Amino acid sequence: MDHLLKIDDLLCFSLYSANHALTRLYRPLLAPFGLTYPQYLVLVALWEEDSQKVSDLGKRLDLETNTLTPLLKRMESAGYVTRRRNPEDERSLIVALTEKGRKLQAEAKEISACVIEAMGGDLKELIELRDRVNALRVRLDAS
Repeated sequence: MDHLLKIDDLLCFSLYSANHALTRLYRPLLAPFGLTYPQYLVLVALWEEDSQKVSDLGKRLDLETNTLTPLLKRMESAGYVTRRRNPEDERSLIVALTEKGRKLQAEAKEISACVIEAMGGDLKELIELRDRVNALRVRLDAS
């Protein structure tokens, strides 16, 4: 049982430190655009499906509204997104890409290529790892 108390043996620490390493990898790639990693994730979600309610975007990204709102305000100030009242429900906001936000999608392919290369470049292996981590997250959410 003693081995369970060593930091290097903990799966949770491996996932945590890998997450930090990925964030550090993205930082210089996103800096020219003035974006943080969470802001980049917002853009990726909007490229997938534009014009989303803030609450739906938060669910998709697993971010609380109090985290997402200031992030979206900064993105709006930078010209990547717009926020407007939902005509169907005045209490909610719709977030949509601007032309600047849509144009960044083409450049994001280069960012992804750099990240894949830094992770070893074996796309099949990375997809399998992603799928295993996603399955783990589903099991953890269910418990």
